[in-house]
Amino acid sequence: MTSLIDVIFLLLLFFMLTSTFTRFAELDLAAASGGGGASETRPVFLRLATERLSLNGRDLTVEELPERLGEQVGEEGVPVLVSLNGEVTAQRLTDVLAALRGVEGLRVTVLGGS
Repeated sequence: MTSLIDVIFLLLLFFMLTSTFTRFAELDLAAASGGGGASETRPVFLRLATERLSLNGRDLTVEELPERLGEQVGEEGVPVLVSLNGEVTAQRLTDVLAALRGVEGLRVTVLGGS
């Protein structure tokens, strides 16, 4: 008869070898600083919903987002306001923030959901 500790060890070994370990993407989240000087750059408004994504009122996909924002980036950068609508999942927000991370010169601010 097999001892209980051997069975537990075999089960532990089985679950460790059959499970997959994935590394989650790391996002840099900086706290908003206090008052700054007024900027001449107009902010870009990004509305994120569970099934839709719109940039300044025009619908687009997550894959199109870096290209469209890359066209609007100037020398001093562009402030991007991300508004969460509905029940946006954390994974959907992470996908959009990861896409935004690929564009240089953006200052991203995530607004609360409604």
